[in-house]
Amino acid sequence: MKAIIDEELCTGCELCVETCPEVFEMSDDIATVKVGEVPEDAEDTAREAAEDCPSEAITIEE
Repeated sequence: MKAIIDEELCTGCELCVETCPEVFEMSDDIATVKVGEVPEDAEDTAREAAEDCPSEAITIEE
């Protein structure tokens, strides 16, 4: 699975980084995806980060 962040929607709240640091990191004031494929053991927290994103900037592709 892949995680994608729409940088135009991202508000830089860092919630995704706090929820799933294995997949997300901050670059300047925008969250970015730091892995090509979400590690299997981080799939649940990556989905949680996408669901909890207040600006709905994260998309998960299966």
